[in-house]
Amino acid sequence: MGGFFGTISTKCCVNDLFYGTDYNSHLGTRRLERDYFRSKFEDELDSFAGHQGIGVISDTDPQPILVNSHLGRYAVVTVAKINNLEEVARELLDRRMHFSEYSANTINQTELVALLINMGRTFVEGINLVYRKIEGSCSMLILTEKGIIAARDFLGRTPIVIGKKDGAYAVSSETTSFPNLEFHRVRDLGPGEIVFLTADSMEVLQEPFQREQICSFLWVYYGFPASDYNGINVEAVREANGKKMGENDDTEVDSVCGVPDSGVGMALGYAEGKGVPYKRSVLKYTPTWPRSFTPGNQERRALVAKMKLIPNPALLKDQRVVFCDDSIVRGTQLKDNVRTFFEYGAKEVHCRISCPPLVYGCPFIGFTSSKSDMELITRRIIKDFEGDDKKNLGKYAQTDSPEYQRMVAEIAKRLGLTTLKFAKLEDLIESIGLPKCRVCTHCFDGSSYCHEYDNNDERQLKLDF
Repeated sequence: MGGFFGTISTKCCVNDLFYGTDYNSHLGTRRLERDYFRSKFEDELDSFAGHQGIGVISDTDPQPILVNSHLGRYAVVTVAKINNLEEVARELLDRRMHFSEYSANTINQTELVALLINMGRTFVEGINLVYRKIEGSCSMLILTEKGIIAARDFLGRTPIVIGKKDGAYAVSSETTSFPNLEFHRVRDLGPGEIVFLTADSMEVLQEPFQREQICSFLWVYYGFPASDYNGINVEAVREANGKKMGENDDTEVDSVCGVPDSGVGMALGYAEGKGVPYKRSVLKYTPTWPRSFTPGNQERRALVAKMKLIPNPALLKDQRVVFCDDSIVRGTQLKDNVRTFFEYGAKEVHCRISCPPLVYGCPFIGFTSSKSDMELITRRIIKDFEGDDKKNLGKYAQTDSPEYQRMVAEIAKRLGLTTLKFAKLEDLIESIGLPKCRVCTHCFDGSSYCHEYDNNDERQLKLDF
């Protein structure tokens, strides 16, 4: 996915920029395989100076992109997933434009965004051209010589939040960046909203649109527990969701454990709702595995994922344990862990998942979009059942349908679990607290858009090349 941070101040902002960016590290790991962000740059901080800047944890391309155009000198960073990258690039090449930045032999999507911005007479016009031309999502920060422009994705799938302290503004993908840098949250940008920040002011360049599709998976997995999206806290959602599940689960168990880190909040709520103790039957070993370290090689990634989790035999032996986790994607890591739990004496191993089964790949923020749909355990099972992994997807995604129940039972069997249950989509939405039409649930039910919006949302999007 990725995350970014920007700040503009009356004082030197190097430390705020560096550590504010670092606080977004959990949002992107793919381009941090050998070193994580702080180890790459911390020793060089004394050589930097300045009163404004932007930084990015990129899961896709080398960023920022530096530009000199009729709009002036500027830099741009993005959190984006552009599905029609090649199509738009061909249109630009046909207009005799060129690309200079390549990542893994593909066009740098942030450079493509910069080229589209340059085609506008103003930054606002150029940003709206980006909104109109791309399929997927794109939020961005633009560092100009006069200040910072922040623009949230047209449908608000990826968040942007504004922070303020004396003599400075900041803009970030997550509120986690703010407290220790002494910023306080001002507000979130709305979908498609564009603002211009100076050290002592914030100007709205484009009002937010009415339609919103913020990603529900931000609360399930991506978000750091202390972060708020649209003013809704990640950990609070996870605990509320877990509590609902615990209250409605009649399975008899001895203890509950969260799979660290993103399963812990749900497990605490589940333990409360179920009325059974929370015990740390498995712990995460982090001294030599920094939070952002994820090897690119799949075999090594699976091994590292397993090595991070250390079972505690004293709390597993002869116990009926419920393990709470955020999701099941491939199921490889969980299968290995379940086998280990039984080997260390667990009597029963139950699993509760804080979201519905992932039946559809995500084309919007790059969670499951980097994997083929057939890498999802659900789709492999559907293909085994139906002969076609795309057949009857709606039935398999429908909570408690015969197809859904058969699929869940098969997942439990393949993973070696005593029982397996997923959170209901209705309970997840209720825990988030937003109307379903404002939350993207595509990966669960294939639903992507809310059609109840003000027609004026098209007002700035009728631009073309």
